[in-house]
Amino acid sequence: MKIFNDVLVTEACKACSVADLSNATIGEVLLVAQYLEKKTGIPFIRMDQGSPGLPINKYGVEAEKKALDSGIGSQYPAAAGVPELKDAASRFIKAFIDVDVTPRSCVPTTGSVAASFGSFIACTQRIPGKDKVLFIDPGFPIQKSQLRILGIEWKMFDIYPYRGAAKLGPKLEEELKDGDVAAIIYSNPNNPCWTCLEEDELETIGRLATKYDAVVMEDLAYFCMDYRHDLSHPFEAPYLPTVARYTDNYILMLSASKIFSYAGQRIALCCISDKLYDRQYPALAERYHDAGVFGVTLTASILYMITSGCTATTQYGYAEMLNLSCEGTINFVEDTREYERRAHRMKDIFCRHGFDIVYDRDVTDKVGDGFFFTLGYEGLTGEELVVELMHYGVSSICLSTTGSEKNGVRACVSRMREELYDVLDERMAAFEADHKK
Repeated sequence: MKIFNDVLVTEACKACSVADLSNATIGEVLLVAQYLEKKTGIPFIRMDQGSPGLPINKYGVEAEKKALDSGIGSQYPAAAGVPELKDAASRFIKAFIDVDVTPRSCVPTTGSVAASFGSFIACTQRIPGKDKVLFIDPGFPIQKSQLRILGIEWKMFDIYPYRGAAKLGPKLEEELKDGDVAAIIYSNPNNPCWTCLEEDELETIGRLATKYDAVVMEDLAYFCMDYRHDLSHPFEAPYLPTVARYTDNYILMLSASKIFSYAGQRIALCCISDKLYDRQYPALAERYHDAGVFGVTLTASILYMITSGCTATTQYGYAEMLNLSCEGTINFVEDTREYERRAHRMKDIFCRHGFDIVYDRDVTDKVGDGFFFTLGYEGLTGEELVVELMHYGVSSICLSTTGSEKNGVRACVSRMREELYDVLDERMAAFEADHKK
């Protein structure tokens, strides 16, 4: 039996100005869930917004307090970032990825959203006629919203039918052959599917990015959170898989939000390949009246215009967490492993009640458990499933909003609480009873 009837859900959508719940954005779903929860007092299983569900890292907080007490709050931070953070970023990348990026090329941004926004601008303006972005989907819907704001066109394809280098290579070549793609973007591990690109796929992406001079924007929001492999030991193999081993055309986006539960402080890093940082583009020089050096233009002429730099104290907090991770004092992989446990328990509940995992495999292994997973239910489209689940007090987003061609929804585990597992089990038992053929 449904917890919320059609009248109540319709009322919530109208009150929150949500025209179509089936294709609602993350923010719209969040508003409807909050409305129903507040109106009825019935707790929701919140699988919509990917907001961290673990305590904030204490080392970062203490470092920020110390920095603020030192008086730095009276001065504007440099657009390129404080030296302490830039040095820590370079060291962190070497420790966990085994790639060399100089401190100069590591630029702080107010979250990876700002990093992608600025990078989209720089990448699509650097070469006339090379002005589109290619999404290897499913992906983070906000990044397409950014392109709508900027008036930038994009291409996209769902990677699921093209896993493995043998299939991915020809598909990428097909998308890149016209020469109009300026940037390729994906997340790894993937939001929303938690799939992970494997080495041969990353090598293929890197090789073709070089061949067609496209910049790969690798979103590493869930850094080292593929818990199937122990990536937690600094300066020791195995290292994080990355396209940076296979091309010089890359930008790595490293956010503190998930790995350190530091989302409220809005801090990330835009780490640019040194060779890309130094490349000079006449089109950038003409537009911005500077030297047209990619990294300098991105930092001083684009990112600075968006946020005027990052809050200084937050930079010191991030630097401390990165350095302590390199020293082994912080083990952020183990700190976040609770997400793996939550996903395992939630998947078990859903699958026992007739659901299936939509994106269930990488090339050589089953998809691991982590921050996100995907759900489908036989006989229901993704759009229908979003709406149906809302009636049972479970909020999610439709996979179609992420560029997926498969039916289903994205589930985030971050807001799950111990006392809600039995509640979820009861609600999905009711869902199964109501939807039996």
